Amino acid sequence: MNSADFHNKSFIFLLLLVSAGLIIILLPFYGAVFWGVILSILFTPLYRRLLVKTKQRRNLAAFGTLSVCFVIVIVPVILIASSLVHEGTTLFQKVKSGQINPALYTQQILNAAPAPVHKVLERTGFADVSNFQEKLSQIATQASQLLATRALSIGQNTFEFVVGFGVMLYLMFFLLRDGSALSMRVKQAIPLSAEHKRHLFNKFTTVIRATVKGNILVAITQGALGGLIFWILGIQAALLWATIMAFLSLLPAVGASLIWAPVAIYFLATGATWQGITLIAFGVFVIGLVDNILRPILVGKDTKLPDYVVLISTLGGMAVFGLNGFVIGPLIAALFLTMWDIFGSSRPTDRN
Repeated sequence: MNSADFHNKSFIFLLLLVSAGLIIILLPFYGAVFWGVILSILFTPLYRRLLVKTKQRRNLAAFGTLSVCFVIVIVPVILIASSLVHEGTTLFQKVKSGQINPALYTQQILNAAPAPVHKVLERTGFADVSNFQEKLSQIATQASQLLATRALSIGQNTFEFVVGFGVMLYLMFFLLRDGSALSMRVKQAIPLSAEHKRHLFNKFTTVIRATVKGNILVAITQGALGGLIFWILGIQAALLWATIMAFLSLLPAVGASLIWAPVAIYFLATGATWQGITLIAFGVFVIGLVDNILRPILVGKDTKLPDYVVLISTLGGMAVFGLNGFVIGPLIAALFLTMWDIFGSSRPTDRN
């Protein structure tokens, strides 16, 4: 091994070592860094418009963009979260005081179930009311303990949340202001041809914008529609269920139905026929169509990913990375397909 080769390999080793060390340091703020990058990419077009209007004053344009993001994204999230905590606490107190009795509702469904269902329930031990209530009580006790633990951890993690939130806004400001120069340096460091780098970066930004805007728009629409029909039908804590449906809507095809379908079954089983039929019709033909129509247009069309790839990568991403996975999963899938496309197109064609 000559001296130049040894120096090159040593430098690459040190580069990888330092990079790994930086990743370890940033792990506690992984969510803040991730969403700082995502939001800066989403709001870059607005930043460029403000940059023209402010006569190339980058700091002013970045601050204006950050202010708009704070008003239209962060403030609504905080308000919804506070309302959600209040409504969730009220619902929990009603369950605890007995005003809302899940065991009674379940017993009503069991009484209305046909004989074959009763036989299956008897085999599993759920047909015995006392046995079922005991199991339900155990679940409620465990849920109460979990809620109490979470409530204590909220106060303990407040400082960490505030720091992470500040890191996200601080990082977003500088990514907006210096993002073009930073992306150019990253492009120069990647050992690929200019055409391949352009293709990869375009795919990266396109997938992020389509996935975040598309999934969030679908989730907000389905959650709002679900909350509206719950409010019309007089179901308690409509905002809470709307928020849960919005989160579940991040799962393509099945999301919101995990909430409204059991409620519709309860209505039908307890004799509230028109409420059950109304909820099923609204869920299938309104909430369901939002997912079937908007998601392929907003997500699949721009990312050019098949629907089954979007579904599997979203589920897998959320299983591995949590809520952030609804962006990371499709992004990795899109980059995977793009890299293999580049690899296949760069290989010489076999003429034999």
